[in-house]
Amino acid sequence: MITLHHCVSARSFRPLWMLEELGLSYELKMLPFPPRVHDAAYLQLNPLGTVPTLFDGGACMTESAAICQYLAARYPAAGMDVAPDQPAYAAYLNYLHFGEATLTFPQTLILRYAHFESPERRQPQVAEDYAKWFLARLRTLEPLLAQEAFVCAGRFTAADVSVGYALLLATHLGLAERFKPAVQDYWQGLQRRPAYLRALAVQHDAALAQGVSTVPAPDLR
Repeated sequence: MITLHHCVSARSFRPLWMLEELGLSYELKMLPFPPRVHDAAYLQLNPLGTVPTLFDGGACMTESAAICQYLAARYPAAGMDVAPDQPAYAAYLNYLHFGEATLTFPQTLILRYAHFESPERRQPQVAEDYAKWFLARLRTLEPLLAQEAFVCAGRFTAADVSVGYALLLATHLGLAERFKPAVQDYWQGLQRRPAYLRALAVQHDAALAQGVSTVPAPDLR
């Protein structure tokens, strides 16, 4: 049995979405955000105190993009992987990690300086600078998505889950209205995927059942 430790709409949403796309059985353990503050016992599982933490038999993983790559390769019948001998392999790896390293990273700094810091330490200008940083890099997808439905291989892959989560986070941060048209259309399409909708429902129901707030922290509705 796969076990995923998850906070509502955190980076751990990537592996949750993957698990739903793959149709795998799993146990979802919800944590309040940030887990390292609210659940000291969790540090025994993941000394970083971050989510995700995924267990699959003897394997333990804590990096969301790596988990997407692992699950796609481990269960290739679902078609979410791109094999090394396929022409789109380099693009697949590039966009899989682009979603985290290039798109999600600046958003964590927006979260810090606009929401997580105490009011006297918040830096609105710094947050806006990183918002512009994020949007500038997101615009590199615009020419591609104006021509293609997905970021690589002509089909939905784990790379789309990685990029798609960055767009979900941007939506929570109020940045979606600043997406360019092709990125906006792409994001709307991802949100219609049944597995994406199931992942949203699963995290909501699991949070309620396990006594965790269903609202992303901070409250970015």
